[in-house]
Amino acid sequence: MADVHSPEIRSYNMSRIRGKDTKPEEKVRKYLFSRGFRYRKNDARLPGKPDIVLPKYKTVVFVNGCFWHKHEGCRYFVWPKNNAEFWKSKIEKNVERDLRVQKELRSLGWKVLTVWECELKSARFEETMAQVVQRILDKSDI
Repeated sequence: MADVHSPEIRSYNMSRIRGKDTKPEEKVRKYLFSRGFRYRKNDARLPGKPDIVLPKYKTVVFVNGCFWHKHEGCRYFVWPKNNAEFWKSKIEKNVERDLRVQKELRSLGWKVLTVWECELKSARFEETMAQVVQRILDKSDI
């Protein structure tokens, strides 16, 4: 099946995809800040430059897009039909890197939390963020 967009439109759409300061990240950061949590953004001193770093709680939070990080069982993740080999390779590398970075951070004594884009939709947002706050404050969850 051919692409529904021209190459110029597809190129423009892809250029708009950001690697940091995405809307889901901003939503999580605003929630945490409003609850009194102070954090750093994309701290390059840590493996993987986590989206949110809470030094006081020795916790990092990754806000993952369901498509880009292969959220298994999620309705927002589907394997692309066009250029399938490229996308499979790219997404699998993302997943491998995520696991490697999480392992490195844990070995350095950091608590690692992952929030998926689909968990931030209106229906689940409050429940998800309550769980995130609980896990940040939980001293046994390392």
